[in-house]
Amino acid sequence: MRHDRLVTERYSRQIRFAPIGQAGQRKLGDAGVLVVGAGALGASLAQHMVRSGAGFVRLVDRDYVELSNLHRQTLFDEEDARAALPKAVAAAAKLRRMNGGARIEALVADVGKRNAESLLMGVDLVLDGTDNAETRLLMSDACFAHGVPFVYGGVAGSSGMSAMLVPGKHVCLRCLLGETEASDTDGGAPTCDTIGVIAPAVELIAGLQAVEAIKWLTGNFHALRDTWVSADVWNFALKEWKLPPPRESCVHCGAGRLPERLHEAVGKPHAPSADWQVEEREPQPDEEKVVVLCGRDTVQLALRPALGLPEWEKRLSSRGCEITASNAYLIRALTAEGERIVVFSDGRSLIQGAGGVERAEEIYRSYLAEEEVPR
Repeated sequence: MRHDRLVTERYSRQIRFAPIGQAGQRKLGDAGVLVVGAGALGASLAQHMVRSGAGFVRLVDRDYVELSNLHRQTLFDEEDARAALPKAVAAAAKLRRMNGGARIEALVADVGKRNAESLLMGVDLVLDGTDNAETRLLMSDACFAHGVPFVYGGVAGSSGMSAMLVPGKHVCLRCLLGETEASDTDGGAPTCDTIGVIAPAVELIAGLQAVEAIKWLTGNFHALRDTWVSADVWNFALKEWKLPPPRESCVHCGAGRLPERLHEAVGKPHAPSADWQVEEREPQPDEEKVVVLCGRDTVQLALRPALGLPEWEKRLSSRGCEITASNAYLIRALTAEGERIVVFSDGRSLIQGAGGVERAEEIYRSYLAEEEVPR
C-alpha cells in the first residue's frame, strides 16, 4: 500500500491528466522501451521515458562524452567529458538518480545486423535517437520484422522530422524516406557535421517523439498522430503529412509481413513471448566495414586482435601515444601527430582528427596493428 501511495504521489500531476489516469500510469510502469542512441535526441528521449514512469529503459550507444556534446545533450556534464565516459553509462547514472524505481540497462555497443533484433527483447516500443541513416533503417527493419512500433526522429541545424511507425498500419522507414537518406554520410542529406545543430530543435523533435510513445504505452491508440511532421524552430515552420499505409511490394512492411505478436496493429502493446529467441551470430565480413560517425571527424574501425584494455593501453604507450583518459570502458590516447585514438572494451576503435578514412587506416596500422608500422 505504501508503494502505491508513493507512486501516486510521484506521478500525481501526470495521473490527473485524464487521458493517462491511474490505469495509464500502471501501463507505463509495466512497459519497456529501447532508446537507440544516447546523444542529443536519445538523452532527451530517455529522460522523458524515465521521468514519466516507464518501468524499463534499455539504452544503447557506441560513443563517449565530449565537450562539444554539452550544448545539446542534456544528460551530460563537464565531469563526464573529462572522464570520457561512454554516453550510455553516463546517461544511465543520471537516469537512476532521477527515478530509482525505473530499471535502466546501459549497453556500450554499436548497433548492427548482429545485435539489432536481440535489442528488441522485452521492449514494447523503440525510440530513434540515432545520428545516422544506416542504423535507424536497420532498426526500422528489425521492428517491422517483429511487430514493434518504431518512433523515428532526426535533427540537423534548426529543423527535424518525426513519425511514429506502427507495423501493419504504416509504411516502414525505408518506404517513408526512400533510400536517399542512406547517403547522408556521403554528403547527400544535411547532418550536424555539415550544418551544425541547435538544442531547441532537438528538444522539439524529442518532445514529438516522446508524446507519441507515451500515448502508445498508456493505451491511448486513438490519440496517435498518424502523421509525419517536419519542423524548423529558427525560421518557424511546421508541416505535416498523413502517414501512408504499408506498401504491398515492400519486404519489410508489405502485406503479409505483420507478425502475430502485434495484436490488431494498434491494439495491445508488444510483449515478446518467453520462447522468442534471436540467433546470435558472429559478424559477417560486410558488417566489419569502416564507419564514418556523424558530428565530427571520426572513423570507427574494428580492433584486431581482441585484447583487454590494459594491453591496448600498454601498446599505445609503447608506440609514443599520450594516454589522456582511462576507465573501465575505454582508453583515449593522443598520437604524436595530434590525432586522437579511442579504444573500447567491446572491440572497437575510433580515430578522430584524421581527415579521412585513408589516414585513419594508416593511424590504425601504426598505433594499433599487431606489428608496428614504421612512421
